Amino acid sequence: MAERTVRKRPHAKSKPQESKRAEAENSKSSRGPSAGVFLLLLTLAAGLCCYYFLFATPDTVFVRVSDHVQRAVYDVPCSKDYSQEEFPECKPKRCGRVVMDDLVRREDAEYLLRVAEKGFALAGSSGGASILDLHTGALSKDNAFIDIYRLLKAENIDLLTEKDFTIYKKVKDQIHGAIATEFGVSPGKLYLTKPTFFSRMNMTTPKTIHDEYWHAHVDKETYGSFHYTSLLYLANYKQDFDGGRFVFVDYDANRTVEPKLGRVSFFTSGSENVHFVERLKDGVRYAITVSFTCDPSKAISDPVSR
Repeated sequence: MAERTVRKRPHAKSKPQESKRAEAENSKSSRGPSAGVFLLLLTLAAGLCCYYFLFATPDTVFVRVSDHVQRAVYDVPCSKDYSQEEFPECKPKRCGRVVMDDLVRREDAEYLLRVAEKGFALAGSSGGASILDLHTGALSKDNAFIDIYRLLKAENIDLLTEKDFTIYKKVKDQIHGAIATEFGVSPGKLYLTKPTFFSRMNMTTPKTIHDEYWHAHVDKETYGSFHYTSLLYLANYKQDFDGGRFVFVDYDANRTVEPKLGRVSFFTSGSENVHFVERLKDGVRYAITVSFTCDPSKAISDPVSR
């Protein structure tokens, strides 16, 4: 087990016309490459720079699937995203990313994986990304959403149990406590917010923009209320799926977290933590996104059996 912290001559006389032409030719040949060649070289250089920044960004693995970390930390300077906000007891004073492998019991992670599998067995997106939100009941169905609770009632299906919600809340509370401790936040000032949901990614061809999870984004810009974002992974990189790593986009490198069952990753939600999920290459990837806000007006309650 490991704990680590990652932290500028005289004026010439007139010459015969023929001699002047010869001198002009000699002068041209001594100037080096023509303007056309110079522009070509500039274009090639610019192309190489674009290639480097777009396709050859260095890739650093922050935490590998083979690692077992009690607490791995990577601090980053906070963005200005929080400067106009209130909530002094909660909003980030220090920003970064944290990965923990011992926060959630493996047995609880396996249990929540089965909850996800049960829910997604009823429906799923026609593209490659599906969600199940136990708070609202939203379940991906083709290119839209259905209410899983209405479906269960209409079909008289006994699927979600009291224990399912108990384990879900237990894990949410563990993540809430870890974030409050890590960032020095008063627990009573940190609230669960939406969207908080199970996700499933598979190899189905994307049908809408919502299936294209691999675009870089900032959670606080996407969702507004977010201050802290967390993920609990319910599948193992390279064992259950390939691709699908979680990538932080920094100015000097991409820093990746390789998912594994039971691993929790959390981070401040501002533009200091631009990120994306790699496009899946094989298999099925499950996870839970658990989101927190400092704004009590954006708080949501724990889900309950209906």
